[in-house]
Amino acid sequence: MSTASVSLDLDNLWAYLKTHGDPEWERRPSYLRTAVPRLLEVFGTHGLTTTVFVVGADAERDDGAQAVADITAAGHEVGNHSYHHEPWLHRYTRDRLEAELARTEDALVAAGAPRPTGFRGPGYSVTQDLLELLAERGYRYDASTLPTWIGPLARAYHNRTAPSGGERDLFGGFARVRAPNAAYRWRVGTGLVELPVTTMPLLRVPIHGSYLLQLHQLSPRLARAYFSAALRLCRARCVQPSLLLHPTDVLGAAEAPGLEFFPGMAVPGARKVEFLGWVLGALRDHHFDVIGTGAHVDRLDAGLREHDTGLLARCGG
Repeated sequence: MSTASVSLDLDNLWAYLKTHGDPEWERRPSYLRTAVPRLLEVFGTHGLTTTVFVVGADAERDDGAQAVADITAAGHEVGNHSYHHEPWLHRYTRDRLEAELARTEDALVAAGAPRPTGFRGPGYSVTQDLLELLAERGYRYDASTLPTWIGPLARAYHNRTAPSGGERDLFGGFARVRAPNAAYRWRVGTGLVELPVTTMPLLRVPIHGSYLLQLHQLSPRLARAYFSAALRLCRARCVQPSLLLHPTDVLGAAEAPGLEFFPGMAVPGARKVEFLGWVLGALRDHHFDVIGTGAHVDRLDAGLREHDTGLLARCGG
């Protein structure tokens, strides 16, 4: 049986509003008390242990610290998702990046999680300085890359819908389509494993939760057919999928006020939960053993050591 992994970026309501340029973010609105129990219930129903990448600023607040404690108690890995959740880490200085990592580590440990060994940058933002710092601080893996060509299109949509104060430099360029779609080891002397957020092999279009829900909003049958096709291609191309989820994947519009612009928000929360259950079941129906990203890296690591500068999956994505 092949391996697949599921991870959750615990992005909070305020973080989306901040990136979008909505001044309401300064009140730090949160949906964690609603989203986290719902997500943990879905994972528990499916007997799934995942990885949850947590924002440091949230781990320091009461509802975020409780979320970290509950996630850890349920057996899920907790990863570092930066402190301020700013998808422009590529513009940070090295010192600022290090402070971002360290402050989040401290917040997660204080909330009851083990010190993180996995990182995902907000907005799929990663630089050589960041990779070197992760290695220096004892991280085993990064999961920040999204190998797709649609970054400029996503940026255009964001810029068209965001207020004038919204961040404009997001999501990378067309060149990302050339990035590997399977796990590899970075060639910058860090020894870090990179576990990309999987895109559909060959076509390189996203298959993670928010994109599936945008299709579901148009046609549930289309969303199911799209994801099933992606899983068949993953098996044919020897890609072990790493599926990304967000709290919005289980929340309706009324539970995330201000996020009407976000993909799939017209789908009611109950239907999202039902669809997420189908997605997790589909992974197993296609004969994938579903685990978290850290456990996925553990399984891959021996093979990556044998092919230190190349892909684990030789038949490509």
